This record gives sequence, C-alpha cells and structure tokens, in this order.
Amino acid sequence: MANTPQAKKRIRRNERREAINHSRVSRIRTFVKAVESALAAGKKDDAVKALRDAQPEMARGVARGVLHKNTAARKFSRLAKRVAALG
Repeated sequence: MANTPQAKKRIRRNERREAINHSRVSRIRTFVKAVESALAAGKKDDAVKALRDAQPEMARGVARGVLHKNTAARKFSRLAKRVAALG
C-alpha cells in the first residue's frame, strides 16, 4: 500500500494512463482488423484503403509509446505483403 503522497498520486496517474493507453491499443487493433477482414473477403481495394488508414494509427501508437517502433513496422510490413499478394 502506498504511504507517501507522491506514491498515491502515481497510483492515480497510472490508472488514468492505463485507460488512455488501453483505448489507443484497442483503436489500433480495430484498424488492423479492418485490413484483415478485407483480406479475408478478398477485396483488394478495401484492403488497400484500410491499410492506408491503419498505417498512421500504428505510427501514432509508436509516437505515444503504446507500441514499439519495430513491432509497428513488422505488423505493417506483414499486412502490406498480404495486401500486395492479393492482387
């Protein structure tokens, strides 16, 4: 249990940050799922558009510190490869 005022403040702050970071990661997952569902349906135009929307979201996640830059690059690369193979 936190005893100092600073430790109590950190607990409050961490709870707020956790909620914000959770929503950011969830938003990124939603964009990635849109690409994957377009790929599964075989719709290349939709997949390209969804990938174009997902890329800045992943970059924003990297900038905000919820994703590692290599993780985002790997995910984007794999998605782009699958979209390209769809053609």
